[in-house]
Amino acid sequence: MDAQPRFNRAALRIIAITDTLRDGIPGLIERARRAVAGGATMLQLRLPDESARTLVDAARALRQALPEVPLLVNERADVAMAAGAHGVHLNVDGVPAASLRRIVPPGFIIGASVGDDAECGRALDADYVAIGPVFTAGRGTGAGLAIGLTRFSDLSLRCGLPAVAIGGISTANVGTVMRAGAAGVAVISALFSSADPTQAARDLRAALDASES
Repeated sequence: MDAQPRFNRAALRIIAITDTLRDGIPGLIERARRAVAGGATMLQLRLPDESARTLVDAARALRQALPEVPLLVNERADVAMAAGAHGVHLNVDGVPAASLRRIVPPGFIIGASVGDDAECGRALDADYVAIGPVFTAGRGTGAGLAIGLTRFSDLSLRCGLPAVAIGGISTANVGTVMRAGAAGVAVISALFSSADPTQAARDLRAALDASES
């Protein structure tokens, strides 16, 4: 695997999480390309129903097509390393980040999902946490009820890591999560289900930037 750059917190501003291979890897690449063109700053490959071989093929294709943004693979550190991705995102029932950190290459990015206090401990040695679902238990956020902004802030402080908000994020509420202490947001359908991922990402980025002005 190629040497990876040091983790950059700015990459967390808009994490675009993939949806499905409904139109094959080329279609996924095109949606990702358009999302990045609009302002997405990181990609997370999440295809829970696909084989490891398909995941490697998709990850390699994403890396080749979009080398300018970090690529993480959901759950599968083995796939991430085989494909030359920049890191992995761990679900709440996955390997603890500290255990994985001991065996991955220097610079390998580790993100970890968090939804309650107990899960903060499993995120120790991660580079960032994704906390939610903040507004809804949408697809890709994991099971559970919406935790709300106050709980998001509490968990962010408890984890002591840059925190990304996930779950029901939109242009209408992205400002509120940023003001609650988020380093960025993670979205699936808001970008990958949009008829125009470029414009959707551009609108989300504009709303995010406006909240910080």
